Amino acid sequence: MRLLHTSDWHLGRAFHRVSMLGAQAEFIGRLVATVRERGVDAVVVSGDVYDRAVPPLAAVELFDDALHRLADLGVPTVMISGNHDSARRLGVGAGLIDRAGIHLRTEPAACGTPVVLRDAFGDVAFYGLPYLEPALVKDEFGVEKPGHEAVLAAAMDRVRADLATRARGTRSVVLAHAFVTGGEASDSERDITVGGVAAVPSGVFDGVDYAALGHLHGCQTITDRVRYSGSPLPYSFSEADHRKTMWLVDLDAEGAVTAERVDCPVPRALARLRGTLEELLADPGLARHEEAWVEATLTDTVRPADPMARLTERFPHTLSLVFDPERAPDDPEVSYAKRLAGRSDQEIAEDFVAHVRGAGPDTDEQGVLRDAFDAVRADEAVKEVAR
Repeated sequence: MRLLHTSDWHLGRAFHRVSMLGAQAEFIGRLVATVRERGVDAVVVSGDVYDRAVPPLAAVELFDDALHRLADLGVPTVMISGNHDSARRLGVGAGLIDRAGIHLRTEPAACGTPVVLRDAFGDVAFYGLPYLEPALVKDEFGVEKPGHEAVLAAAMDRVRADLATRARGTRSVVLAHAFVTGGEASDSERDITVGGVAAVPSGVFDGVDYAALGHLHGCQTITDRVRYSGSPLPYSFSEADHRKTMWLVDLDAEGAVTAERVDCPVPRALARLRGTLEELLADPGLARHEEAWVEATLTDTVRPADPMARLTERFPHTLSLVFDPERAPDDPEVSYAKRLAGRSDQEIAEDFVAHVRGAGPDTDEQGVLRDAFDAVRADEAVKEVAR
């Protein structure tokens, strides 16, 4: 069976205030063409179909168009909700849409009930594990302390239990939206840390033939059987070096996996430039970036006059301007933002405690801070569901 694995469409999202709707529509066109031209038997979409719980009308219309085009091809599609989606909204009408071969899986309780498709070698069971917010699903899965690994492991126990009841030789595919250990993050994914931990081990997916992952925006291989497709478009300059693709996955009669990357359309190249303003304006080696979307980091010790206006004369698609004057590490003018770069909320809070009282938090106090951050995230998740 040949699968086309994609995820993280984020329909409705902009790139530094530039609408991506046209590029998203072009991607949908490429996806449909790939399904038709490459003999795809099933499409899997591993979450974050939309960028937010209440997407703009234009994004909903594009999603509707995508569903109609996929249904017209007669190729089954399995989708799950991600942490950006409203599971309830995305799942509206799932029972009716199911009849058209579009299978929306947004209910955690149904993770052990697969969509079963068939090829010349027998059945392939597709299990949809929507994004599992630990605080919201811990009771459903009977875990005492909510955490990503605990709820995902419990969901996979249901998958393996159902698979054990099926005919010998039944192959299996799991769709999941999670941060798996070994994956490389970018700046455009929403933090899903709970209890100080965001990642789960890839071994949680043992027992299935292929795990089609979503959430991380870079296409990557965790193991031969556990892969991220990545987002089809860039949503931050941290993705400047990404090659945006989908996975074309062949599952043979024994469940062995072979995979090929299929390129997504590139609306415009990304470039991250660094130097003084005069260096960026004068360097002939930067000519290749003149039509790219540009993030420029200026290292001038004194902020130059009208930097954006001057930059856009040469790089008309400059979208982000960052000031990072070159200073000695002990210079008191080193920016606060730079000192915080790459640090978690927990680490920042612990540093603040150390700053105001002269000693960092002890183990119990670290636990209190961790619980507080988890409570805030859980409250935000509840609000997202209610919207």
